[in-house]
Amino acid sequence: MPPTLPPTLTISAVPGIPAIEPGDELAAILSDALAAAALAPRDSDVLVVSHKIVSKAEGRYVDLATVTPSPPALELAEATGKDARLVQVILSESSAVLRHRPGLIIVEHRRGFVMANAGIDQSNVSGGTPGERVLRLPENPDASAAALRAALQARFGVRLAVIVCDSVGRAWRNGVVGLAIGAAGLPSLLDLRGERDREGRELKVTTVGFADQIASAAELLMGEGAEGRPAVLVRGLSWSQPDAPVTALLRGPQEDLFR
Repeated sequence: MPPTLPPTLTISAVPGIPAIEPGDELAAILSDALAAAALAPRDSDVLVVSHKIVSKAEGRYVDLATVTPSPPALELAEATGKDARLVQVILSESSAVLRHRPGLIIVEHRRGFVMANAGIDQSNVSGGTPGERVLRLPENPDASAAALRAALQARFGVRLAVIVCDSVGRAWRNGVVGLAIGAAGLPSLLDLRGERDREGRELKVTTVGFADQIASAAELLMGEGAEGRPAVLVRGLSWSQPDAPVTALLRGPQEDLFR
């Protein structure tokens, strides 16, 4: 009887993805890049995609020259030292401002994420006058992930999952990590309550941020600067729980000790 091989996870950056412009058929671009790199997805693969290329394809740009700050934006800009026009865009994408200090605004995004500056990005944003164009998160990241998944499954004839990710800071630690902001085809949150540990003890509270774990692993290859690797294929995972979107990961205010 052959020896049992240990579990193995492979994480592969997808090469050959060009700069994405508004209106581009992102699913077709990703499919062609996967095929050209001999990375055609298999059942249970997970394709992790940076939110930036999703947002760019969806045209989620804002030219700051077109923005007129509101009185609340002017007041918050004075307190934080930020461009009042940028603050206005942040407020337009947020349901609440939770904390602020000079140089930083922590908000609850209108999709429920707690993050800095509502995820508004100015890095690797081309076009227009430098610093005058910003990029928002996708309009509905779960829906974006679902649409990409449907198109990729139709192209390759397999069942796979798609995660749209961003990099964020954390309340307890320095440094950014990958975070899932949209997902389709997998359980974003694994509920292990009721299962047993190695000593036979029942797990009472354990849930696992499955989609966030995958997103953070993918970010090791995506990088944070000029790497130009916005899509990563993760192979070797398995799961049995039903699909659940990223909204399953969001902790309500009543359970959030940081609000």
